[in-house]
Amino acid sequence: MYRVLIQLLIFQFRIIRILFKSKDDLVLETIELRQQLAAYLSKNENPKNITDVTRSLLIALKRTWSKWVDALIIVKPETVIYWQQKRFKKYWAEKSAKKNKPGRPSIKLEICELITRMASENLSWGAPRIYSELLMLGYTKKQVSQRTVSRYLKKIRVDDPDNIKKKRQQWKIFLKNHREYIMAMDFFTVPTISFKILYVYFIIDHARRKIVHVNVTEHPTAEWVIQQLKDAFPFESAPKYLIFDRDSIFSARVRQFITDMGTRPKVTGYKCPWQNGVAERYVLSVREDALNRMVIFNAEQLQDLMKQYVEYYNNERCHLSVGRDSPNGREIQKKPFGSARVISLPRIGGLHHVYKWDNAA
Repeated sequence: MYRVLIQLLIFQFRIIRILFKSKDDLVLETIELRQQLAAYLSKNENPKNITDVTRSLLIALKRTWSKWVDALIIVKPETVIYWQQKRFKKYWAEKSAKKNKPGRPSIKLEICELITRMASENLSWGAPRIYSELLMLGYTKKQVSQRTVSRYLKKIRVDDPDNIKKKRQQWKIFLKNHREYIMAMDFFTVPTISFKILYVYFIIDHARRKIVHVNVTEHPTAEWVIQQLKDAFPFESAPKYLIFDRDSIFSARVRQFITDMGTRPKVTGYKCPWQNGVAERYVLSVREDALNRMVIFNAEQLQDLMKQYVEYYNNERCHLSVGRDSPNGREIQKKPFGSARVISLPRIGGLHHVYKWDNAA
């Protein structure tokens, strides 16, 4: 509005200069002084409160009359220049707002509601896990991206797991070149409510991050580990390489049995847990996903919990390292035609959920 007013005033002042010629300075000075006087009388209590009309007139005089500074009384020349700069910024801001905003288009309300629902039902899930679930529901990368999910999560919850910086170790060339033939084994401990220590033994496949074997014991020994290896790899199904750390349980007897299976044992370096990074990452996952959210009473309960978690982990949990799929492979659903809704199926006592399309009744 005031941009039009300024253009109109500039046009009128130019006409005045043409009509009055030699007296144009006097006429323009009179107009400027009268306007300032009117502004002063109308805002007598606070002369600094100048209306937009007065600002527009002074800006128009600045653009058409070279001696506009001589007639200024109630404001400084710098103030008028600031008004013009501010008006210029406002003009370009309004002009830019009319254009289409750059970047990705806004996501659908349906997707926003799903993100909110998944975030509230799975407190430990970050943007990668939620985005993987959305891909499993048939949404495409054009409809929503992981970065969009991450930004949306920051708006709906403060303690976003994606804000926690996690160190990631680099794999050695050996691990990269032989991942299809490598498995790893390890132990981790779980305290019970009575402070008894239980030991969880597991074997994980590097290629698909699949848990091949898991068991629980109160007293791990070398003989017990050998029996677990026999149960995990019957009928010459052992891998080419097996990685494990320098735990005393993995004694020379265990290493000899591994060699007799036709597998080459690979012992990690001293204080180098990153060399068995796949197994260490699984321990972190099972603790964050389940163990840190439950109280364990006895070995039977822990055994049942690990059985449920391994089934969820292998069949339904999305993994970034296997292309956001599950280790055993998970079917990507397509949204059915007509009315359909997304249902959530609880897993591990409701600690996690799996989302699927379901035809509305």
